[in-house]
Amino acid sequence: MAPTPPTDAELDVMIRARLAAVGIDLSQLPPGTADDPETGAPGQAAVLSSLRSFVRSSLSEISAWVPPAPSVEVSQQAAPMLYPSISTAWRDA
Repeated sequence: MAPTPPTDAELDVMIRARLAAVGIDLSQLPPGTADDPETGAPGQAAVLSSLRSFVRSSLSEISAWVPPAPSVEVSQQAAPMLYPSISTAWRDA
């Protein structure tokens, strides 16, 4: 049995929850689809519609990504450093 795609209402709940988790409150935007004439902020419905479209088109591709198998070349590389100039100074001293 194939999974059924989520409805718009289910996606709205997921989108609002994910945005709330990072501190974004869509209720700050004007209601409906019309942009705010003063600020140009998009309406809540327009934002949700755009995000639903993004979720439906992109997340399946992103979730299908698999990292490449580890290889000797990759395992022998030095880990990236936050401040490489410090490391360079230590090596050159």
